[in-house]
Formats: sequence, structure tokens, C-alpha cells
Amino acid sequence: MSDKVLLDYGSGGRASQRLISDLFLKYLGNDELDRLNDAAVLSLSGKIAMSTDSFTVDPIFFPGGDIGSLAVHGTVNDVAMMGAVPRYITCGYIIEEGLPMADLEKIVKSMGEAANHAGVKVVTGDTKVVPKGACDKIFINTTGIGEIIADPTPSGDAARVGDAVLVSGTIGDHGLTVLGTREGLDFEAKVQSDSAALNHLLVKLVRELPEVHVLRDPTRGGLATT
Repeated sequence: MSDKVLLDYGSGGRASQRLISDLFLKYLGNDELDRLNDAAVLSLSGKIAMSTDSFTVDPIFFPGGDIGSLAVHGTVNDVAMMGAVPRYITCGYIIEEGLPMADLEKIVKSMGEAANHAGVKVVTGDTKVVPKGACDKIFINTTGIGEIIADPTPSGDAARVGDAVLVSGTIGDHGLTVLGTREGLDFEAKVQSDSAALNHLLVKLVRELPEVHVLRDPTRGGLATT
């Protein structure tokens, strides 16, 4: 493959097939994705939770993560907030022509590692390459599906006056890291993104504390908006 992403890689022809087989399947492959069908065949039972999100972070690499791991974490966590066990995710890439192939490989590898750690499979996806200047390096869209295990299902409309609000960690780490990296800011303390998959933690939570009313993964807008 070329050392940079070319328009041909999004054409659906031989170049696309090489990109899929030599890069995406290398890091994201599993028994379902390897079939390369037009759609995935999934096995789920009972109620499911489903969420979709798009990621356009700048810079695409930052201390503690990158756009690839962030895309997995964001979608896995959104599904988990419904008291569900995430099982499958989809992944759509919109890539700017000229993106270094080494950067794309690093992102895809990071996604694979994040998915493995979260215990989810990437079961279907899509790749488009747009002319230089039509997007900012790379955009990623993901959709996640999981099986709901909480009863009742946590929901925003279940919030009640007097509820205790629990925060699982320090606030603003990820946003400050991305801003600082983008603007070249220096901080006295070491700052890095706290982006992580929370589904394993939340499975324990909803099983031990079924009276949890609401779960949220504060992203844009932060804690105040949540």
C-alpha cells in the first residue's frame, strides 16, 4: 500500500480490498467481520440498547488516547449507560486524502485494542476517502448494540428529587488534555485523557445496586449539562 491514503482506497475496487484485508481485518478481524458480508448477522436475546456517535476530535492523537480508542470508548459507554452489556459495534471511516498510512494504522490498531479490552466485536463497517480539504484528517462514526441486564433500565426520566449524584473520577481530564494538546499549552501537573471503557464497572454496579435511577457518560457539555 501507499504510505499515504489515496482516493482509490475508498472506491470499492482492488485498492479498497487491499486496505480492508491488509489493515482493517489485521486489527479488527473476528469470525463475523472476516466474512465481509454486506451486513452482520448477530445473536441477541431480550431487550437491547443501541447508540450511535460520530468523532471529529482535533488533534487525532493526544496523551492517553486517540480518535480510534475514543470512538470505541464513547459508544461502548453510551450503550452501557442503559444498564446493558455491549456486544457489537460498527465502524465507519471518512478519511481525508493524504492522511499518512502510518497514522491510519495506529488508529485502527488502537480501536482493535480498545474493542478487545471492552469485550465487543467490530462486526461491520465502511470506509470512504474524500478529497484533501473535504474533512479534517479522519472522522469516525460508530454504532453499538448491547443486551440490557438492568431491571428497571436506568433512564433520564427516572431521576428523582433527593437522588445522590456519584461521579466516578476527576472532572475535565479529557477535555483539558485535548485543548492543551491542540493549543500547545503547558501545565504544571501531568494531564492526560481519562477516556476508558466503563462497561465492566457498570455491569457490577447495576447488579449490586438495582436501585440506580440514571447513568450518564458526560462528554460534550460536561457534568453541568448532564
